[in-house]
Amino acid sequence: MRRRFFLICAALLPAACAEEPRLGELKGPSAVAQRADLPPPTGADLVAATTAYRIGPLDKLSIVVFGVEDLSGKFQTDAAARLSMPLIGEVDASGRTPSELSTIIAAKLRAKFMRDPQVTVNLEETTSQVFTVDGQVTQPGSYPVVGNMSLMRAVATAKGTSEFARLEDVVVFRTVNGQSLAALYNLGAIRRGVYADPKIYANDVIIVGDSEARRHFQQFLQITPLLTTPLILALERF
Repeated sequence: MRRRFFLICAALLPAACAEEPRLGELKGPSAVAQRADLPPPTGADLVAATTAYRIGPLDKLSIVVFGVEDLSGKFQTDAAARLSMPLIGEVDASGRTPSELSTIIAAKLRAKFMRDPQVTVNLEETTSQVFTVDGQVTQPGSYPVVGNMSLMRAVATAKGTSEFARLEDVVVFRTVNGQSLAALYNLGAIRRGVYADPKIYANDVIIVGDSEARRHFQQFLQITPLLTTPLILALERF
């Protein structure tokens, strides 16, 4: 068994230690490079991953009713994405675009108070820039990127790893310059200070433990205890 393990390591380590290709030159789903960390996404990557903005909980909005200062100002939605305005009271903004919300507010004002209200809604601040944590964590889901978010903090936000989590098997998916990338991390190694806790950005997807993400690293998982940097994988688009 030990001899077989070292034969596998001997076959794989030269590839890992060879001159590192640039990420843009990686070919196919099995191309792997050792790097200090995943590169950050560009502004274009973040924009490309978004669609029309939908208002969510605790978003801050600027609402202007033309010519009526008492109805204009800064508003914040509550935990259920509702807001309260003078005259019309509570408005459900959840899942609405700013344009749709302006139409709803105008309709409520027109019904009882104004002949032809002109309403503009703009987003001032949002907590809806999110990352996703899945796999062997206590509370999988999407969470807002708040402050300087790192991998360890992201997992902690999901209430930590579950009983059967594989700390050496944590994959982060990210799009950089239109290229889908993935990196394999070892939470135990990060905790021991073997390498730095990587930064997490909006739209990142983190998979902890036993998941389909492992298939991309199947042949490399056997030697992860020997590695002192993450493995970075360039994924093919099909």
